[in-house]
Amino acid sequence: MAAAEADLNDDERAALELIRETGGIHQSDFWKELDVSSRKGSRIADSLAKQGLIQREETVYKGHNTYYLTPAPRDLEFSLLMAGDMLSPFVGDEEIDAHSDTFSQWVMNLAYED
Repeated sequence: MAAAEADLNDDERAALELIRETGGIHQSDFWKELDVSSRKGSRIADSLAKQGLIQREETVYKGHNTYYLTPAPRDLEFSLLMAGDMLSPFVGDEEIDAHSDTFSQWVMNLAYED
């Protein structure tokens, strides 16, 4: 969990989870789903946006001005895919045979890392 996420209160944590699970939600539906007032929902969304955890984009939905809330892109930790200087053979489009030499070498490199 990122440092900013660790400092979230229960309402903010539930809100962030909702936005991530849905992949995006209109703010006018967001506060209803959370069972909070529109004012509180707006404050939660604003707080999450200021912390860089979500993105808010102005939009019109059902004839009303609102925001569309989406999860902010997360930084990926590519080192988790590495074993020594070898990238995981599971990265890519091709199917990997778990009995292949490439996979075995990658696993062996995991075993010998400090």
